[in-house]
Amino acid sequence: MSLLRKSVAVVASLSLAFSLAACNRDSAGEGGSGSVTLALSTQTNPFFVQVRDGAQAKADELGINLNIQDASDDPSTQTNQLNNAASSGAEVVIVNPTDSDAVVPAVQALNNADIPVIAVDRSANGGDIASFIASDNVAGGKQAADALAAAIGEEGEVLVLQGIAGSSASRDRGQGFAEGIAAYPNITVAATQTANFDRTEGLDVATNLLQAHPNVKAIFAENDEMALGALEALGARAGNDVMVVGFDGTSDGLRAVNEGRMVATIAQQPGELGARAVEEAKKILDGETPEAEVPVEVVTVTKENVEEYL
Repeated sequence: MSLLRKSVAVVASLSLAFSLAACNRDSAGEGGSGSVTLALSTQTNPFFVQVRDGAQAKADELGINLNIQDASDDPSTQTNQLNNAASSGAEVVIVNPTDSDAVVPAVQALNNADIPVIAVDRSANGGDIASFIASDNVAGGKQAADALAAAIGEEGEVLVLQGIAGSSASRDRGQGFAEGIAAYPNITVAATQTANFDRTEGLDVATNLLQAHPNVKAIFAENDEMALGALEALGARAGNDVMVVGFDGTSDGLRAVNEGRMVATIAQQPGELGARAVEEAKKILDGETPEAEVPVEVVTVTKENVEEYL
């Protein structure tokens, strides 16, 4: 098939999908319980499992049919899932982007099909987002900087493990940490490197960075999964010679804080994020206007208060 014919076929396929979506949505909106698609970046990360569970519990409570999709951290997979959501009759789409830039065309396509889009935890860097439910990641990054500084006496070299490049969560947490750590002139960020919010990559990246920078006193990881990988790389040095601060407050992260291996985690409320996203979807289904932004509180969890969160 020629390139031109392939292009025409793709356009025709997408047009048909969104035309069917409009028909399905019109018929489903007449007194139905409502159909909502939740497109998650991954379900291998415990944080997003809690987002899913919170969303499902709220959907069950409100009588909403929730269709859950898992992109396995693949932007192209998520794009396909969002395009398929249109033809499956979704009346609202909740998306947790794998990549805040890569998701934009799919969001715009949903906008063109008059399917409202809600973003949770991470937003899209384009398109129309009806509501964005997230922790204050910039504030959380600053809290992480303060916790790290306190743990190392406000001096020394530190490493930063970054999340998925292009994701709003990584960008905002990194911004907050950079702004926060600037208040401590005797702390130097020796190196930053992405580990894609992944525990195994966190282990590998931390191992390499620790070899290159043997005198570091602390590591900030932009999520608990990478922090847990760093703990594996450190072994017995974790919590003794090198302090680790994570972000998310996952069950594994909280246990590491309780055991003294991790000095702190900035705890989000993932179940609440999922529940709030479904609540905003319900407003749309009922013909109401959703909140443009829904902030969910974060808290610094250390050995002193971890029992409250276990």
